[in-house]
Amino acid sequence: MAGRGGESSGGGGREAQRVADELRARIGHVYPLGSFLPAQRALAMELGVSRDTLQRALRELANEGWIESRRGSGSRVVKVQRIQSSTAKATRVRGQVTLAPFISEAFEQPEVTLDVYTLTSESLDAHIRLQSERIRGGFISPQRITLRMLLPDPSLPLPYPRVKGDVDDSRMRERLLRITETHTASLVGALRDLRTERLVPSVDVQVRHAPLTPTFKLYLLNEVEALHGMYEIIERQLELTDGEVVTALDVLGLGATLTHHVKNPADAGAPGTVFVDSMQQWFDSVWNHLTQ
Repeated sequence: MAGRGGESSGGGGREAQRVADELRARIGHVYPLGSFLPAQRALAMELGVSRDTLQRALRELANEGWIESRRGSGSRVVKVQRIQSSTAKATRVRGQVTLAPFISEAFEQPEVTLDVYTLTSESLDAHIRLQSERIRGGFISPQRITLRMLLPDPSLPLPYPRVKGDVDDSRMRERLLRITETHTASLVGALRDLRTERLVPSVDVQVRHAPLTPTFKLYLLNEVEALHGMYEIIERQLELTDGEVVTALDVLGLGATLTHHVKNPADAGAPGTVFVDSMQQWFDSVWNHLTQ
């Protein structure tokens, strides 16, 4: 980790991205909707970065609409990920639910099965690292973890994210690839470490790429639940690693509204059952026939 106040320009950009990722993972869980983030001095010390790096991360979160910062008042959480569900889980936190409880409950089972289709591995990485810490702490003890993750082919010319008005500017695409590679390596390493350290007897992690532009994200949990959400295209200001601020066309990922569906084993025709089964069939068909 870079020392406080000693980040280079490029290193500071990477550290700011790391801090922004960490804070996104905490929003809605450690920092609920309407709450204030800790004071900048304390937060910078906790995360081991300079105030300047922290402020760059906070500006990114503010540009994405997660927080609202006012001089003298601090930074307040104004958006969390929303999940619409007909189950009791939907009312646990003032009607707003984050992805965390669903992933946590999936990992509390002896056998954990996750099939994930997403634009990047950013969201999943934060939740996998949280579950790995729960396992290390002895709070849960799954015996088998199976993860299949579908990502877009790195060579695919995606329509987003990109710099607005300049389709030939490749910096947003390069940024997306760096983010995806970093978080994919992180979550794969976290899960494989659990097997290496003999904390989980069986761990199977597979990542494949498909020639598809993700228009939605999908989590299939333990073959009985599905979380599904469309990517909404947004325009936002984004600071790149070289310090330049650009207007970008991007998508809501962590902030996308998800719908929650549950299979009813006793009713093959129930809407939840049909949705989960159809999404599982779609995922399997892409995994088996389109990926590499």
